[in-house]
Amino acid sequence: TPLGLAYLLARAADTIADTRIVPRLDRLHALDLLLAQLDGPAPARLAEIAGALTGPQRIRAERELLLHLPACIGALMELPDADRARIRGVLHLLVEGMQADLRTFSADDAAGLVALETRRDLQRYTYYAAGCVGEFWTDMAMAHRPACHAWDAAVMRRLGARFGQALQMTNVLRDLAQDLRIGRCYLPREELAILGLLPRDLLQPATVTRLRPLLDELLGETLDAYRDAWAYTRAVPRTEFRLRL
Repeated sequence: TPLGLAYLLARAADTIADTRIVPRLDRLHALDLLLAQLDGPAPARLAEIAGALTGPQRIRAERELLLHLPACIGALMELPDADRARIRGVLHLLVEGMQADLRTFSADDAAGLVALETRRDLQRYTYYAAGCVGEFWTDMAMAHRPACHAWDAAVMRRLGARFGQALQMTNVLRDLAQDLRIGRCYLPREELAILGLLPRDLLQPATVTRLRPLLDELLGETLDAYRDAWAYTRAVPRTEFRLRL
């Protein structure tokens, strides 16, 4: 239940961040309102979030989720203190990452293309987008599954973070062209400059040949992270076959 609820709240935050028909500053404000509700719900504030976003939101399921935010927050308040604290913690990290994304990428098309600056910025992005979820999942497994009590928390949290970052880097590499079209380049500007490229050069398909060394390097790093993800999966006790699956 706590994992499912955390997912719904994170999905609601992601819906808020991605509703591009709504002005960027309004989305940032709505995310702030959502975070404030994690410490005690205010129905009027939740209604403000839903009212600002459900009209422009064209996906029915996401519109329904925003309308049901009061029920989600109410369920959060009923959880044991430890679970509630863990959910608050991961949601704060996820929303912080979403807000950083909205501030960095201020345009919604290729004309306003912006790139992350450094490899460290890329690592930070993948941590806030998914690595922190690996840590959260680890904490929840150790808290709720007796077979996982013996895990080395520091080791498993590190592997869990790497697991999440591997998944997010897959998104970065797979969705490169699509992200460029909406003004987002997650490949670091410093790394592109070494290859004699500017972010806008990536809008030309022929650039991929010059870009290949960086893509290969990032792919290699992603595969290394997946090796840690596999180690994480194999560390799940065999008796916990549902978790392993």
